[in-house]
Amino acid sequence: MTGVPPGSKGAPVVVLDEIDSTNAEARRRAEAGEVGPVWLVGLRQTAGRGRRGRAWETGAGNLAATLLFTTDKPPAEAAQVSFVAALAVADLLAAYVPASLISLKWPNDPMLGGMKVSGILIESGARPTGGLWIAAGVGVNLARKPLDSERPATALTTYRAAPPPSPIEAIEVLAEAFERWSAVWLSLGFPAIADAWTARAHGLGEPCVARLGTETVQGIAEGLDGDGALRLRLPDGCLRRITAGDVFFGESS
Repeated sequence: MTGVPPGSKGAPVVVLDEIDSTNAEARRRAEAGEVGPVWLVGLRQTAGRGRRGRAWETGAGNLAATLLFTTDKPPAEAAQVSFVAALAVADLLAAYVPASLISLKWPNDPMLGGMKVSGILIESGARPTGGLWIAAGVGVNLARKPLDSERPATALTTYRAAPPPSPIEAIEVLAEAFERWSAVWLSLGFPAIADAWTARAHGLGEPCVARLGTETVQGIAEGLDGDGALRLRLPDGCLRRITAGDVFFGESS
């Protein structure tokens, strides 16, 4: 990483009243030469995106934020920041609801009460001077769940009698948590992140279906490989490494 670790107290927060997408804005800034780290928060997103190009509905009162930073890590290793982001979101949620309600579904879906409450989108690009720029996008349903969602979704306010935190309050909690987990990642490596993620994992040891574009695979989710891939035990006993795709556990996924 250049300068301070991503998500550290040295990363300013830029609040944008309206933006197409905080990740798109991070890309524009990176391609213009900005290195960060900087948090970009959109109070209203007009074209939010999730994984695989899916639309991400932010909704008034919800958090849409992206951390832009640079790294000298190779792309495969840099992608591990998605697990760092997931742990940071889990800590954000735990500041407002019981930790027992929070889980993480592979590859990077924070869950609340067994339903999706957040989305994480990691994008990157090569820098002319070497290394990568990384845009770590995070969306969290603080105040309301999406009106039209392809899978069961929820919001923080569903599990809380008090009003939810504002996006401005939430980004402060998220950035601090991101700083802590970034320090763990940088000092102890991915195994420490994988252990923390596994302790919060949703569905490990349970049957699941992995949809891999043109292929659908069924098996038992056994855990993470050393690079973050999901280990899936197939019905014939063989082990399959899942490096990209969507994984579904029962009807709650």
